[in-house]
Amino acid sequence: MAKNKTTETIASVKDFINTVKDPVKKSDSLAAIELMQSATGFEAKMWGPSIIGFGSYHYVHDSGREGDMPIVAFSPRATGLVFYVSLNPDEREKFLSELGKHKTDKGCINIKKLEDVKLPTLKKMIQATVKNRGIGNLKY
Repeated sequence: MAKNKTTETIASVKDFINTVKDPVKKSDSLAAIELMQSATGFEAKMWGPSIIGFGSYHYVHDSGREGDMPIVAFSPRATGLVFYVSLNPDEREKFLSELGKHKTDKGCINIKKLEDVKLPTLKKMIQATVKNRGIGNLKY
């Protein structure tokens, strides 16, 4: 069975952020870390070479494949920040309609700049993901 490429590493989040060349993306990444730590209560950790994750959960698929993934995560990419959240369909549509300027792709939410979105809505999306994963008892 194939091994999961996205695994928690001991790499430094700070060192990774320092490789981000674009000053807006770098500043937004630092703000996203602060927001996500505040929303989850988990410290930022590197998952693979370019994903910053918060907390972790263990999954087992019907196929028998299993592993660990971050509860929520983001990554600074060429086009902006990509957020990895898991929302049920009803709340996803509600949150996305309130979020502001964004694009979606599968389970990802792409945001060019944090100033384009409503941060309280993004925080609620992060908290809802933690709740959906059955971690903690967050209220939002």
